[in-house]
Amino acid sequence: MDKEKTEQELVIIGGSTGSVKMLMQIIPQLPENYPLAVVVVTHRKPSSEDVMASVLQIRSKIRVKEAESNELIQAGTVYLAPADYHLLIEEDKSFVLDFSEKINHSRPSIDVTMISAAHVYKNNLCGVLLTGANEDGAQGMKAIKAAGGYTIVQDLESAEVAIMPKTAT
Repeated sequence: MDKEKTEQELVIIGGSTGSVKMLMQIIPQLPENYPLAVVVVTHRKPSSEDVMASVLQIRSKIRVKEAESNELIQAGTVYLAPADYHLLIEEDKSFVLDFSEKINHSRPSIDVTMISAAHVYKNNLCGVLLTGANEDGAQGMKAIKAAGGYTIVQDLESAEVAIMPKTAT
């Protein structure tokens, strides 16, 4: 039986403890003409001086920015979920920021973003789960897989804290 050909459109990378170090290795490796959009959801504290986007932008060949409500998702851009907001993806492939309750003690929740993206992108989605100290992301990875998308989990031995990738395997 032939596997249905898919065209990936979006990559979602989720992580917590230790994930910023991994992102500083991954994002700068994306080529200037990277054909996909990338959404990064990390557990970070709200701060008036959040410099993650600017630090990644300095090291990256493609555009890096915080996602904004009602913004249409564009290929060749890395979007960061803003601290203290859930990031959802709508049917028209735009973002919605949400300030509802924390999930798995986290806002933004990796699960929230991955599950909403799986409903929209289906088999054109790739989920990546990095190091972290709770179970956020496990349900999102299951939703991506159930929708026919691809899932990648950081190797447990290389994870700073292996709880998050272990719960997704």
